[in-house]
Amino acid sequence: MAENEERVRRLIAQDAAEWFVANRAGLSARERQGFAAWLKASPVNIEEYLSFAVIARDLREVCRDSPVSVEELLTRARSEDAAVTPLWPRLADGLSGGAARRWRAAAVGVALCAVLGLGLMAVWRFGPNSHPAAPGGALTTLHFETAHGEQATQRLPDDSLVHLNSDTALTVRFSGVERRIELNAGEAYFEVAHSSARAFRVVAGAAEALAVGTQFDVRLRGASTVVTVAEGRVSVAPTARPGGSAAPQAIQLGPDEQVTVAAGEWPAKPVPVDAQRSTAWLHRQISFDHEPLEQVANEFNRYSARHIEIATPALRKLEISGQFATDDTDAFVAFLRSLPHVKVEVTATQILVSQN
Repeated sequence: MAENEERVRRLIAQDAAEWFVANRAGLSARERQGFAAWLKASPVNIEEYLSFAVIARDLREVCRDSPVSVEELLTRARSEDAAVTPLWPRLADGLSGGAARRWRAAAVGVALCAVLGLGLMAVWRFGPNSHPAAPGGALTTLHFETAHGEQATQRLPDDSLVHLNSDTALTVRFSGVERRIELNAGEAYFEVAHSSARAFRVVAGAAEALAVGTQFDVRLRGASTVVTVAEGRVSVAPTARPGGSAAPQAIQLGPDEQVTVAAGEWPAKPVPVDAQRSTAWLHRQISFDHEPLEQVANEFNRYSARHIEIATPALRKLEISGQFATDDTDAFVAFLRSLPHVKVEVTATQILVSQN
């Protein structure tokens, strides 16, 4: 996840810069709500915004007696192809232990209080500028991410809910004409608030799903994208097609239907599934019915700190059934040991399954 974390951090820094410029130009009531939601979504958002504000303040002091304006300096800086390290991490690294924590907590507290009082909207205004809002309304961009074994639920600005499974990263981009989610890694379940004016689009790997008011799950599995519908209807289409070719006809999925889309393979065929079983992870459960042991082990590996490895190839196709908590690997180990001719060795980092 290190590369993905770095990419997300860069996107957050970009959003912080855009919000900073927008605040200088002045925000509408709707934009203020979007800005507040963006800040509250993650402490990292606040960190990057504060870093940008400090840099801008310093630039103003340096350029007070200079014939070159801050705007001209910023324009020159944007034209340079150079890597920039956010100021916040460097400042935090310069502080030790408790001092760093106190400074970080104080800064976050100041930012949140400013948002609540709307004072943050007029703090750093040292020149005219414009903010390119999306057609039809303000642009809101949010980033969410979970670590290995972690799950989270986030409420979006339109009151939709997104549930993030383990090792998941996604970007939310809301405009006045579209609600767009980019699933960069992992799996997410969406409870979409109805809006006839703005479609809800999820782009993930080889496929994109379009919905209005529904509940569905999207998972990146290797090079494929799996879409499962629990309620309502979802339109699924491939994200890429050969240059110049017509847009392929989308597949319509209803409740308890699932489709797997691989890159370069279309059309894909929907199959009936038990959506409740397929989304058991929402309740921190793993549910399987006559499924290969290898597939079940891979599911546990999405959550467990101890990797399950099947050493005997013949056991990989052994079909098993059951339901376990995602964070209760010990119960699954006990189940495996109850199977005939199955041996399980457990270490601090690994669970080795072999034939006895």
